[in-house]
Amino acid sequence: MKITTWNVNGLRAREGQLTEWVMREKPDVLCLQEIKASLAQVPESVCRLDGYHCFWHGGGGGYSGVALHVRRDFAPKRPVFTHPGFDHESRIVMCSLGSLDLASIYVPNGGKDVAAKFRFLQAMAAFVEESHARGRRLVLCGDLNVALEKRDVHPKLQNPNQIGQTSDERALLQRMLNAGLHDLLREQNAADDELFTWWAPWRQHKERNIGWRLDYVLASDAIAGQVKSCRVERMFGTSDHGPVTAIFEGALFDREAIVEGPEQELPKKDEAPKEGGAPQLSLF
Repeated sequence: MKITTWNVNGLRAREGQLTEWVMREKPDVLCLQEIKASLAQVPESVCRLDGYHCFWHGGGGGYSGVALHVRRDFAPKRPVFTHPGFDHESRIVMCSLGSLDLASIYVPNGGKDVAAKFRFLQAMAAFVEESHARGRRLVLCGDLNVALEKRDVHPKLQNPNQIGQTSDERALLQRMLNAGLHDLLREQNAADDELFTWWAPWRQHKERNIGWRLDYVLASDAIAGQVKSCRVERMFGTSDHGPVTAIFEGALFDREAIVEGPEQELPKKDEAPKEGGAPQLSLF
């Protein structure tokens, strides 16, 4: 099982790159964040991504938004896609694959409303605890907007008072790990002190690898031992985030146990202008 998570920082600006990645990597599950497109604005070329069950959860006004795609050959039935009660601003979509719940998540960066970020992280931690108590297995993917350790921020950028690096945020993310999740990117690259997934789009920070580690694949104890590798591809694409890919060996769920869900109703496309040209800037 191959899972890729990628904050595209504007789907319409990264349309061709997304297609290139899918054709090259052929992930079984693809999680996207910060698509910055309403459902009506999702480009035709990826709206019904060939070979995938797709769910687009787009925000209005070109803000936020996530998506989740499951390869049809991997899951013959279209799974049920849902949103937990703490979802707001189109920041999380989940699907159930038998006993496995898989999610694409975009945590608020907290720059405009740090209290909302803490509420989201607290709700996520409670969700992990409750899900494991019910015997569910989890793979949570996405831009969590927290650098878990000091070394997850380049030394030039370390500031314990900056949002994304504070001890309170780190404690909430650690609470999720303590509830039975594994940080696969870190565990598979334990000795790498230059392991980053986001780079400010200026001063060649990406080329110089001066960044933060904000993107994660978190997996439950019961399946974390099946991970074969987890990597970030720094130089792919023009987003300020790099795609993170985890590969698991063996089955993570019973294909026959998938409960079939309805197709997503897609509206007619609107006349919104296509993104392009200038780089897409965001705090994280």
